Amino acid sequence: MAFWPGITMAAVKPSGAYSSPIKPSPTYLFETARLGFRCFTGADEVLVYQLNSHPQVLYYLHELPVSPEQALATLHNSLLAQYRAYGYGRWAVYIKASHAFIGWCGLKYRPERKETDLGYRFLPEYWGQGYATEAARACIAYGFTHYHLARITARAHIENIASLKVLENCGMQYVQQETAEGVPVKLFEIFP
Repeated sequence: MAFWPGITMAAVKPSGAYSSPIKPSPTYLFETARLGFRCFTGADEVLVYQLNSHPQVLYYLHELPVSPEQALATLHNSLLAQYRAYGYGRWAVYIKASHAFIGWCGLKYRPERKETDLGYRFLPEYWGQGYATEAARACIAYGFTHYHLARITARAHIENIASLKVLENCGMQYVQQETAEGVPVKLFEIFP
């Protein structure tokens, strides 16, 4: 039985009403039909640099491309720090068939807002193929079933139509328009 198209049901049903579209994997932390998710490691500076130095990836984020040194700092001070502090974070995403790194997707606890945020970044050559929606759905399911989160939020730039569509396709509900880090965004949320 499919929870969402292309994502198989997990072998173990979680407690509560939210069903899981993910399955465990010996290679990845979890996987979907096409994608594998793993934790970043201290050796992933090049992957972070690939994403965070690409102008198209950063366009709606209003961030400047980073240097290799800045990518290393982001890896250790943000991505790996989230795992240490909260047990989850943004995960490296791969196409299982080719083992190609395509970006990251995952959860980030934001203590200033007391909420867990869904976020994603993918390399442009993988846009428009449904990977962002598939990854976001899997991360939402993983957050609810593995971490028993009560709510997951997400924000996207008001002009980033593709990202807004991903959030809608994941079943997230629009809450309001606001400003986050000086950028006009739409806030979405989803509950288990």
